[in-house]
Amino acid sequence: MSRFISLILRHRPEIIGIKIEKNGGWADVNELIQGINAKGKFHIDRPLLEIIVATDNKGRYSFNPDGTRIRANQGHSIDVVIEMEHRQPPEFLYHGTAWKFMNSIMDKGLLPRSRQFVHLSPDYETAVKVGYRHSKPDQPVVLRIHAAQMAADGYDFMISDNGVWQIGEVPPQYIEIFHQGE
Repeated sequence: MSRFISLILRHRPEIIGIKIEKNGGWADVNELIQGINAKGKFHIDRPLLEIIVATDNKGRYSFNPDGTRIRANQGHSIDVVIEMEHRQPPEFLYHGTAWKFMNSIMDKGLLPRSRQFVHLSPDYETAVKVGYRHSKPDQPVVLRIHAAQMAADGYDFMISDNGVWQIGEVPPQYIEIFHQGE
């Protein structure tokens, strides 16, 4: 059910007939619940939605302060503007991917493709987990991004509420292969 909510809030709100606010990426909680239930794929109520938000291991969702609206914290392909903190990154950030994408990455860099930003992980372990999504059944490739050097060269980094680093692109000169899967 969490994946279905993610699909709705990040990419396709129209599948349950709701609107996502452009400024902030918010959706009405009651409309989300009603739309999911009307679709018939899942049954959800407010307590279950609160459990999903509170226990999501990636911190994908947030409620607004009064709990009437919900949003995905990042990863949107729809046109929304979510304010994120602009911050100086650590020396290195990481990106997990599949070997099949490496020629393109080393040629063009990391590009957001269908999303608004490139997502980077704060540590190697998280990048491995992310990389598995794209590389199964093979081991992922983990890229080390020279983030501090990028920032020194004028690139602007942001961090979402759930700790995912984001940037418009990562040119190839800032990327090194840190670990290749066996």
